Amino acid sequence: MLVVCFAAALFAQNQTSIENDQVRVVMVTDQPHSKSSLHEHKLNRVMIYLQPGRQEITPQNGKKITSQWKAGEVKFSPATGMHQSEIVSDAPVSMVEVEVKKQGDPAKTPTSALDPVKVASGNYHVEFENSQVRVVRVHMGPHQSVPLHEHMLNRVVVYLTDQNTRITSTDGKVENAQHKAGEASWGGPAKHKEENLNDKGFEAVVVELKS
Repeated sequence: MLVVCFAAALFAQNQTSIENDQVRVVMVTDQPHSKSSLHEHKLNRVMIYLQPGRQEITPQNGKKITSQWKAGEVKFSPATGMHQSEIVSDAPVSMVEVEVKKQGDPAKTPTSALDPVKVASGNYHVEFENSQVRVVRVHMGPHQSVPLHEHMLNRVVVYLTDQNTRITSTDGKVENAQHKAGEASWGGPAKHKEENLNDKGFEAVVVELKS
């Protein structure tokens, strides 16, 4: 499991896009070469990086740590004590921070025979999993369809590319879901088929919550 601590610092542009009793989702853009003030993160987070970057983190009374990531990379960031941070790559970096508010419930784990990582393993891949979350990367080729599958847990979806998807539920209801790259949405349990209507591939990260 990949681990990183990434600061949503005072110099960053922060916007909360989703908040409920399970998560707070923050869209962050950090400017390069500007060190933050001392701050801490009290919650574990899933970090989805929209651009490549490199960062130095200096814990209070601790040794400096350097972390680096690629565009589209996802990492788990445990709660941390007081520290400062600085983007040391040369361009602004945007990311989506999913703060996880609750501990995991062992009874809440995806067990359906229609779990998408089982029925569509070519499209749904588990990036990592722990007691609080299962993080799944989704990829659909141009005009590709995904067979009937079931999402058992509440989830945050972060879109790495533009979405234009036809969703067909088990009762025959059809709807189109559209989002721009970099956006996030909230979803509950669902059972449906999906079809990518775009001429390009579709990619997203799904953060399933075990609380």
